[in-house]
Amino acid sequence: MNILGFFQRLGRSLQLPIAVLPVAALLLRFGQPDLLNMPFIAEAGGGIFGNLALIFAIGVASSWSKDNAGSAALAGAIGYFILTKAMTTINPEINMGVLAGIITGLIGGMAYNRWSGITLPNFLSFFGGKRFVPIVTGCICILLAGVFGYIWPPVQNAIHAGGEWIVGEGALGAGIFGFINRLLIPLGLHQVINTIAWFQIGEFTNAAGAIFHGDINRFYAGDGTAGMFMSGFFPVTMFGLPGAALAMYLAAPKERRTMVGGALLSVALTAFLTGVTEPVEFLFMFLAPLLYLVHAILTGISLYIATTLGIHAGFSFSPSALDYLLMYNLPAASHNVWMLLVMGVIFFAIYFVLFTVIIRMFDLKTPGREDTVITSEKSELKSAAVDDLPQLAQRYLDVLGGAANLTSIDACISRLRLQVKDSSVVNEADCKLLGASGVVRLNKQSLQVVVGTQAESLADAMKKLLG
Repeated sequence: MNILGFFQRLGRSLQLPIAVLPVAALLLRFGQPDLLNMPFIAEAGGGIFGNLALIFAIGVASSWSKDNAGSAALAGAIGYFILTKAMTTINPEINMGVLAGIITGLIGGMAYNRWSGITLPNFLSFFGGKRFVPIVTGCICILLAGVFGYIWPPVQNAIHAGGEWIVGEGALGAGIFGFINRLLIPLGLHQVINTIAWFQIGEFTNAAGAIFHGDINRFYAGDGTAGMFMSGFFPVTMFGLPGAALAMYLAAPKERRTMVGGALLSVALTAFLTGVTEPVEFLFMFLAPLLYLVHAILTGISLYIATTLGIHAGFSFSPSALDYLLMYNLPAASHNVWMLLVMGVIFFAIYFVLFTVIIRMFDLKTPGREDTVITSEKSELKSAAVDDLPQLAQRYLDVLGGAANLTSIDACISRLRLQVKDSSVVNEADCKLLGASGVVRLNKQSLQVVVGTQAESLADAMKKLLG
């Protein structure tokens, strides 16, 4: 596996533990005095945020293993306990945060893939197979603890210094993060830097003496200084991208607006309500790279402005309307989070005007402006499959080159992550007719198909068809 493939797979593995955060946020929010006033519910959510590193160890190990194995998840948890306890015995100042969970999760998942089928001599056979995975993971982690106990303190200091530098840069640091975050979306690597900013940078100690790292973790622990890596995403996700969708709709010829209107409305609502932006971004990411560069710059500007204005807002999963409502009155939310809505209206207008001008000025081939017209025969390809998941899965298998061309099927929030024998035989046009926003060809064997929030269900249906 090459470096790009490794980080792509890591980004996918991080999705599972991140997916539990909305539940934690709901519990934490509804337990507050201004809602249900039930501390035990709030503490239930706080319990998740307080054990994120362990959750990452379990989630990453399970996701990395070849069949989402429970023994891999157990191995990740055991590795985490061994690594953290052994390291802090050597040096009590060590605190790796979620990085310890990610590392031990990777070890547990890799150990499962390598040794879950191992056969031991008869007198040790009870410890063979999947039972061997937690054992070997523990052995690796205790060796790693012996190394990290001495080499990690300077690394920890460097990470701390880097985080302090970014935070010290204030609005500029937030803007640079937002810009890079969007630039990494096409490669699926944004979750790697997100994990550092949202779960590692910064430190907050609550009244009970518990230490929390990262923008998200600190925000939900009550740190009023958290949010610089989150606040500015709300105007872009909730308002900016819907403005871009409206611009693309009106830029399409009148006779084609009906054809593209449903898809554009769907992805705009998805961005506004859930904060999942990839379906709309992939509609113009490769068709019009200039628009995507403008989008990345505007995202950076939004984070810069939100930080300059001293807005402290947060989200558990994504900068969506739901998360905005949930966090509005949390202790860490600043008094001026309403300004994000004002920024949003302005960014809606900016996105709409800029996208409209650039599309028309450069005659960009955004949805509905393509040179090729969908024939009735091809339209049937989409309509016959859209409402039937098993049939849709079969259609995707067909346009991806058939079952013989697929060697691995996986998914993250909005993408099918596929390994194929030959990506050149994949019919990208037909993938879009089936509802995909775009196809990313990483190399001859690796590609991603952006299908929206049904990605996980579609991947499971495709796996069932392959047996």
